[in-house]
Amino acid sequence: MLDISARKVKGLSAKLADEVRFLRNWAEKPLTTGAVSPSGPDLSRRMASFVEAERPGPVLELGPGTGVVTHAILERGIPQSRVIALEYSADFCRLLARRYGDMTIVQGDAYRLRETLADVEPGTLASIVSSMPLFSRPKEERRALLMQAFELLQPGAPFIQFSYALVPPVAPDPQAFSVQRTGWILKNLPPARVWVYRRTS
Repeated sequence: MLDISARKVKGLSAKLADEVRFLRNWAEKPLTTGAVSPSGPDLSRRMASFVEAERPGPVLELGPGTGVVTHAILERGIPQSRVIALEYSADFCRLLARRYGDMTIVQGDAYRLRETLADVEPGTLASIVSSMPLFSRPKEERRALLMQAFELLQPGAPFIQFSYALVPPVAPDPQAFSVQRTGWILKNLPPARVWVYRRTS
């Protein structure tokens, strides 16, 4: 009984430490962190549910932060060795390296995706999961990021993005890509929804 209570306290302490770390990064760089706390477990699981585990090839996570969505991706059945985590914050990169020793962690700018991930062959990624604060950037930069992502993804593979907004983070363009949305994940604070983009041409 004491052992279970100790594990609970340890878990709560780690979660609180992540919240503080996230808040500090947001206060220092609000345009790159984008949120004041990590995604909740319901949102994380919903995002990970769109990862196509049956596709061969790496899964790229953009803006993993403290690794909440990373954990959901691994629970989906993706081994650490298949995950590439691209994170801007050096602090978060060090944390991820401690928690996920078999995962490839790259510190860099996702808005220069092709340059940052020059070693990734075009058309090889099985899925991309993004927690990037896209609405902090102009719409042209958001679209440019998505189009770079499509170059790295396998045909038809998903680009998975969450947001707190009513409208999609990248405006629909039926000639170039499709977009589907989930309902609101109300247990997340604030409520969020997931947008899934796939290239059509």
